Amino acid sequence: MATQQLAPGAIAHPVDENDRMPVHGIDHVEFYVGNAAQAAFYFTRAYGFTETAYSGLETGHRGRRSHVLEQGRIRFVLTGTLEGGDEIAEHHARHGDGVHKIALSVPDAAAAYEHAVAHGARGVDTPRWEEDEHGRVQLSSVQTYGDTLHLFVQREDYRGPFLPGFEKRNDASRDPDTLLLMAIDHIVGNVELGHMQEWVSYYERVFGMTEMIHFSDEAISTEYSALMSKVVTDGSGRIKFPINEPAEGKRKSQIEEYIDFYKGAGAQHIAMATRDIVSCVGRLRDRGVEFLSIPEEYYDEVPARIGEIKEDIADLRRLGILVDRDDEGYLLQIFTKPIGDRPTVFFEIIERHGARGFGEGNFKALFEAIEREQDKRGNL
Repeated sequence: MATQQLAPGAIAHPVDENDRMPVHGIDHVEFYVGNAAQAAFYFTRAYGFTETAYSGLETGHRGRRSHVLEQGRIRFVLTGTLEGGDEIAEHHARHGDGVHKIALSVPDAAAAYEHAVAHGARGVDTPRWEEDEHGRVQLSSVQTYGDTLHLFVQREDYRGPFLPGFEKRNDASRDPDTLLLMAIDHIVGNVELGHMQEWVSYYERVFGMTEMIHFSDEAISTEYSALMSKVVTDGSGRIKFPINEPAEGKRKSQIEEYIDFYKGAGAQHIAMATRDIVSCVGRLRDRGVEFLSIPEEYYDEVPARIGEIKEDIADLRRLGILVDRDDEGYLLQIFTKPIGDRPTVFFEIIERHGARGFGEGNFKALFEAIEREQDKRGNL
């Protein structure tokens, strides 16, 4: 990995190209929510997703209702309970709307499961085949942090809209000119104090991932709070999982607030890539999506700190978009407010122009913005 321009306290690590567990990429992310129909309405109207598949009473599933939403290479599944008293209801009662499965596309779901369990993962669902008139899919799953699962999906012999038991709804647009969002860039997990290295070692041992970069509490801190983060990535670099834990500070950090309201570890935010962040954010704002507010003075130093970029600084200032640079290029990013009732899960919108980092130069402005929201909620 090329040397990166890092914030103080950040340590870069070379990426190991050995790939002991082949993974094609993120197949889908499944949220357990309180009302799947309303959540699907919000995601399609506000974020521009298309509902491509559905499962529920009409398809023979008596206990749950699931809406499959797609945009670009992003696939979200929103699932709610129909009966209560099941794992979906229990998950939602404990965590609120949150990520239950980060599903990984693999060439062999049985081999992935066996490898993971042999290297210390806790098995949840042993490998099984599901099939219908469109073919067959092999599935298995293991536990990761909190109540989150990694579902292994082997689907090369399947031609249906999603999985057996789902019926087709609509065709997702593949025209990049019509898409707001293109792909999942990374998924961040929050874990309890003292557990970050445990989960970094888990991904290294179980998935053969490599620590890409480490941010100390010196790199990610404000006057009031701090956190520590390490990023693990697979051999291809297609999958990046930052893992955060709180650090000691004068007041409660955003990680502590998350863990308090989520009732444990879980996925904090999903970063989604776009090709035109200025247009994307403008349209999302018009649709009612709320973002964190950035002080005007942040933009006064951008030209000297970042150098030449193709975007107009006035547009970034108007929309509240952050910008950062490393030795390989620059990136633009912005963060939504929490997408549910609890101050837990949110989204990041990111556009990369060569940069491989995570906006280290923006950490102070970002975390101060988060703290302002925490203070409004009485949680700082």
